[in-house]
Formats: sequence, structure tokens, C-alpha cells
Amino acid sequence: MDKFLKSLSEVFEIDDIKPDDEFRDYEEWDSMAYLSVIAMIDENYDIVIPGEEFTKLNKVIDIYNYINGKHQN
Repeated sequence: MDKFLKSLSEVFEIDDIKPDDEFRDYEEWDSMAYLSVIAMIDENYDIVIPGEEFTKLNKVIDIYNYINGKHQN
């Protein structure tokens, strides 16, 4: 989780990201941030989250759990 939070912090350029944060509420959230998050996940975890799946994710922990769920399959 720490590695994931650190990577997400770098994408958003926010120092204090918490698992229960609703990432779409970040001031930095925009289409470019979305693409950066998708690219970071692909690069670090070799997972591509389809757009329709990503829209179901609301909190930082939701993204983390999605990644972990895919790694367990």
C-alpha cells in the first residue's frame, strides 16, 4: 500500500494521500490526472483498468483493491 500511495502522490503532486480519500475531489483531478493514474497503474502493476470499470472506483482504496484483485487472479 505504501508504494501505491507514494506513486499516486507523485502523480497528483500531493504529499498526504490517504486510502479513504475520494480522489475525484482532489483539486488536481482532471482528464490529464486520469490518464496519468492509468499510465502509472499500467507501468507499475501491468494492469489496464477499462474506463467503465474505473468510473466505479471512487476512493484511493478502491483503486488499490482493484489492482490487488487483478494480481490475485
